[in-house]
Amino acid sequence: MKILLTGATGFIGKHLSKKLIEAGHTVHAIIRNSSDRQRLDPMLNVHIHDETVADLIGYFERERFDGVIHLASLFLAAHSADQIEKLIASNVTFGTLLLEASKTSKVKWFINTGTFWQHYGDRDYDPVNLYAATKEAFEKIAAYYSETSDLIFTTLKLNDTFGPDDTRNKIFTLWDKISRTDEILEMSGGEQLIDISYIDDVVSAYLKLTEHLSSEHANDFKDSTFAVMSAHRMSLKDLAGEFEKATHKKLNIAWGAKPYREREVMIPWTGGKPVPGWESHHTLHEAIQKTSGAIP
Repeated sequence: MKILLTGATGFIGKHLSKKLIEAGHTVHAIIRNSSDRQRLDPMLNVHIHDETVADLIGYFERERFDGVIHLASLFLAAHSADQIEKLIASNVTFGTLLLEASKTSKVKWFINTGTFWQHYGDRDYDPVNLYAATKEAFEKIAAYYSETSDLIFTTLKLNDTFGPDDTRNKIFTLWDKISRTDEILEMSGGEQLIDISYIDDVVSAYLKLTEHLSSEHANDFKDSTFAVMSAHRMSLKDLAGEFEKATHKKLNIAWGAKPYREREVMIPWTGGKPVPGWESHHTLHEAIQKTSGAIP
């Protein structure tokens, strides 16, 4: 298939683009002029978007994509007033332009990426922060395009992810750093439950969903929502213990030295369902070892 991937310069996008290409798909990436192109797979077809709807529609009309995988977003755990416009532009406006171009050029399917943070307190909808609210707003806008076209819109919701070569300021990255320096890391009480998935399992969920959307049963997936959920949920404190076992390194953590954040997610969303036919293939122990370089 010919697939457009947004967010190709990000951690998940980098891994997903490689696997899509290996699977035989022709993959295009849309980026801004300011994007770091060194992180892109050399086999990607790259389009530099001038951030106008005319450019986007013209691009879609020329290329005639079979599907779109939309990873690009701006994540802000907490926002300031001067970040609101950028947050909405990245998470609502850009996605809406993609949907408009998809409808105009008759794209067959569209995979959106949602977040567990749309479900604070394990509720059907209660946004943890403004970022989560913008993700929900985009889904509501997408309902219009789904109702007024043949576009098969689906959402895959993610929570925490990890894996090798992750440059994000994520928990395993922090723990790996302090395990090498004997630095003391101040953290909260550590009682919050963590749902975290290894990058290969996350990528395989996207691949499985693209298989369904290219099959004769694709219409069965219209307006469906799926989730990548860990089989090993545990408290943050227990996760640190699992990290120590897998890496054979000691973490110097001062538990309770910091308060929980406002609207701390203590219980991850439990209402998601996996992509049919998908399951995780990596134990947490093995995945931590692969991430830390303990095993190849």
